Amino acid sequence: MTFQTFDDLGQQITRIDTAMVHEGLAACYLLGGGDEYAIIETGTHNTVPTILALLKERKIDLAKVKYVIPTHVHLDHAGGAGGLMQALPAATLLVHPRGARHMIDPAKLKAGATAVYGEAQFAEIYGDIIPVDERRVRTMDDGDEATVGDRKLVFIDTPGHARHHFCVYDPRSRGIFTGDTFGLSYPPLTTAKGPFICPTTTPVQFDPPALKASIRKLLALQPQRIYLTHYSMVENPQPLGERLQTMVDDYVALAETVAATADGDALEKALMAAMREYLFGCAREHGCEMSDEQLEAVLGLDIQLNSQGLAVWLQSRSR
Repeated sequence: MTFQTFDDLGQQITRIDTAMVHEGLAACYLLGGGDEYAIIETGTHNTVPTILALLKERKIDLAKVKYVIPTHVHLDHAGGAGGLMQALPAATLLVHPRGARHMIDPAKLKAGATAVYGEAQFAEIYGDIIPVDERRVRTMDDGDEATVGDRKLVFIDTPGHARHHFCVYDPRSRGIFTGDTFGLSYPPLTTAKGPFICPTTTPVQFDPPALKASIRKLLALQPQRIYLTHYSMVENPQPLGERLQTMVDDYVALAETVAATADGDALEKALMAAMREYLFGCAREHGCEMSDEQLEAVLGLDIQLNSQGLAVWLQSRSR
């Protein structure tokens, strides 16, 4: 099957592949309401031309894009916000109150990512991070609403993955754009049992009780579908959310077991080995028949990030 950069999901929602690292890793969405539009998630600055290409293909006037909405300010979700805002003359950036300052002045975001990746790899993956004019930024608290044409969006504060994270409920589609709160589910791991879902514990603000509470908060809305950043739409989310909560507990138990026998420089390496064994085992139990090498290609980056996040969480508890 040929991979599609743009995939219409119904309900005037189009999934856009951000082309970050490799196809099928991260998505953003074009949502329409009448003759107004919103971009939910932005990908990186390198994604901006792809989003603009879709608007051009659809003959959508750039001035009709009313909102740019990153669920949180991690760069795979918000790195393209500044570049998009430059290109979209009438758009307002809707962002979590804890994340707004980083969109207005992204110097700390850029410095942190550059320190991790180095300047060359940062440029390759993220391109750049462009500041957003403070006058074009609106913060959204829990329960706040915004309209896109004849469509209402409801904003839900969902800490646990990050304290600067909200999710966006769309009553028309009975769907929620969940960023990283509702975990990740890559299509190659879907089996006859349905999507394979797992939590993401990217550094640095993993909070297990808060994450489980946020998942319950989303399930209480009784959504019919979830629009994941990683990756695309999944339906029948109630059992998926219950599974996620169990896996958050499993992650905690895994981290505590590893921490009892490893520390310092050995901790993250041991966490990665344990996380790999755990997730590969879960995938096989789900009916996935991929080889270890194939599973590593799909889950390897997340295994590394999850392990880093758990290491930070363990260290924060010991302070």
